[in-house]
Amino acid sequence: MVAHIQFIKGINEKILPDIRLTRSRDGSTGTATFRFKNSNILDKSLALTGEITGMYMIDKEGVLETRDINVNFVNGKPQAIESIYIMKSSQDWDRFMRFMERYGESNGLVFTKA
Repeated sequence: MVAHIQFIKGINEKILPDIRLTRSRDGSTGTATFRFKNSNILDKSLALTGEITGMYMIDKEGVLETRDINVNFVNGKPQAIESIYIMKSSQDWDRFMRFMERYGESNGLVFTKA
């Protein structure tokens, strides 16, 4: 099974995000900030398909989700979606990294350290 991201359940996001990770010094917590420029979910033709209720990261282990989503507008038109996923334990971090490894393999992404 490939890993994918959805904002409306059942519709995969086709745009690849810019993802920024932060982690506490002791490794117990972290955040992942996703930024999707010109996301396909912002297309007017998908507006009738359903509501954006969160960001769902789906892989063979299950679903990770966040409801922390913001849409950036320029001149009244949606330009980007920004979403923040918070990891509250080292187990959450490990699970997220397994998802990202699968998502990267599915979409040809690579991890670059800062």
